[in-house]
Amino acid sequence: MSRLAIFASGSGSNAENLIRFFANSSTKITRIFCNNPKAGVIERVEKLNVPVTIFSRDDFYNSPKVLNQLIEDKTDTVILAGFLWLIPQNLIAQFPNRIINIHPALLPNYGGKGMYGARVHEAVIANGETQSGITIHLVDEIYDNGKTLFQVTCDITPDDTADTLAQKIHALEYEHFPKVVAGFLETC
Repeated sequence: MSRLAIFASGSGSNAENLIRFFANSSTKITRIFCNNPKAGVIERVEKLNVPVTIFSRDDFYNSPKVLNQLIEDKTDTVILAGFLWLIPQNLIAQFPNRIINIHPALLPNYGGKGMYGARVHEAVIANGETQSGITIHLVDEIYDNGKTLFQVTCDITPDDTADTLAQKIHALEYEHFPKVVAGFLETC
């Protein structure tokens, strides 16, 4: 049985999708970790009876609080679902090649610090790209740098906006993220 922790900073739609996907499987979502006490993910997952731990920047980078909770929960894999902070070395060391992130563009393009959400889609549109997509990858010490596990594309039409592109990207995320995580867990 796999034990997953999900880190999220925003609305939590990908977190909810993962929880629902694994609900009737041997994979257990042990906890949601959130760095934003006003994030929509908190209310969303509490309705699904998944515990939430809210933490501060100091908790994450300067204390063992988050790592200790992951260990106490017997977590074996960490999933980043719209989590915006760089993962600290102590977590990377505890979960080598066991932290998975989803990014709303085709890495290595449109990645790195500050490239998230609408910012990514605006940059893709502004540069006249004809395709975008998602990248699911392992996490290392550098934003959006780890080994790619999966990419899938969508076309961008001349009338697409950052909002319409975001809708296409969300559809890809909802369809593929849980399946890629499940496939990854089967190979470990």
